[in-house]
Amino acid sequence: MLQRIIAILCSVWLAAPVFAADHVLTGTARVTDGDTLNLRGTRVRLLHIDAPETAQTCGRRPCGTDATRHLAGLMHGASVTCSGDRFDTYGRLLAVCTTGGQDLNRQMVRDGHAMVFRRYGDTYDRDEAEARNARRGLWRATDPTPPWDFRAQQWQASTQTSPQEGCPIKGNISASGERIYHTPYSRWYDRTRIATGKGERWFCSETEALVAGWRAARGS
Repeated sequence: MLQRIIAILCSVWLAAPVFAADHVLTGTARVTDGDTLNLRGTRVRLLHIDAPETAQTCGRRPCGTDATRHLAGLMHGASVTCSGDRFDTYGRLLAVCTTGGQDLNRQMVRDGHAMVFRRYGDTYDRDEAEARNARRGLWRATDPTPPWDFRAQQWQASTQTSPQEGCPIKGNISASGERIYHTPYSRWYDRTRIATGKGERWFCSETEALVAGWRAARGS
């Protein structure tokens, strides 16, 4: 059952990419998490890698928040260039991003703050092996859970307790009226309460939430 959930989530996570002309974006980026940026109004997903979710721990270390901070540190607020020719189903540009000539995707893997997303290629295999052998970042843990497995586990657990079967995503409205959704693997998921009487709601997929006009929680 878990393998089936993993397969479904992986297929949705970067499913059916939409090909387009090459997109090259340059500017100052805001880090969303260890493998996602916001650059000039475009959400960018770092291609070929998968970083721990912000709520994820590896052993006793908060490897999810570590990854987010590490990516921000690599950029140092400098200009970033992201190049890609595909968008995923969430409208994110799938790209390789660089700053000062440094491949950020590769560096996140080499420093042990992301794994190679082999379902979509093995571009950074050697870098991952180097990080694992040196026990860097998330590899300090004896057997770190791959991010895709962590997402599947959290999704499975949450679907069993959500009031709508198969719909565990929480659509919350902030004090300022902003509509924000939290996935089961989001940092603030457990602390978020849904009041349907106030217009808050549950979603069955991120795509459904995005189409309804809600955005992902930052650091999710």
